[in-house]
Amino acid sequence: MIGIIDYGAGNLRSVYNAFKYIGQDVKICTEASELSSMDKIVLPGVGSSKDAMKELIDRSFDKSILEYIGEGKPFLGICLGLQLLFSKSYESGGCDCLGLIRGEVKEFEPEMGLKVPQIGWNNVLVKKETCPIFKGIKNNSYFYFVHSYFCDTEEPEYTAGETSYGLTYTSVLWKENVFAVQFHPERSQDDGLKLLENFSKL
Repeated sequence: MIGIIDYGAGNLRSVYNAFKYIGQDVKICTEASELSSMDKIVLPGVGSSKDAMKELIDRSFDKSILEYIGEGKPFLGICLGLQLLFSKSYESGGCDCLGLIRGEVKEFEPEMGLKVPQIGWNNVLVKKETCPIFKGIKNNSYFYFVHSYFCDTEEPEYTAGETSYGLTYTSVLWKENVFAVQFHPERSQDDGLKLLENFSKL
């Protein structure tokens, strides 16, 4: 059973429907106590890191997520679910995040001539071909992005994929049983569904 964490941030239904479409048993988890019985968990989300962290803490999901990861079970973060794994985000005045990866979440600078947020299709350069969620997906494949902040990592050894938008940033993370992506696989057509299928098979 795949558990999707519901902490009041983002449209969970599209992620839920994508997993159902590829034939997976999936459950939306509204209580932290539900996570321990899941085979895999997914942390999706859109919006502010600060608001999301407050909700995770208020609902005790922060500790439960770290405990779950510590048990070696597969974890997938999507969009905000990637950013929350880092040490700190500067969004909405700044906040400490889950701290699984050393690094900071910073805003794209409009002065670079970029449209912010980045909305639309962009490619992912695979840095680790052995990353299991990339199985059967070609290097430089395109995925759908919607975000104003990017992950500036201090631990590049865990960067499994990179994307360029004015600068190059971590768009795919892989640390042991932890996987996370900046883009929305549930909105990325065949390659996105393939990535979710790969995660489901871990």
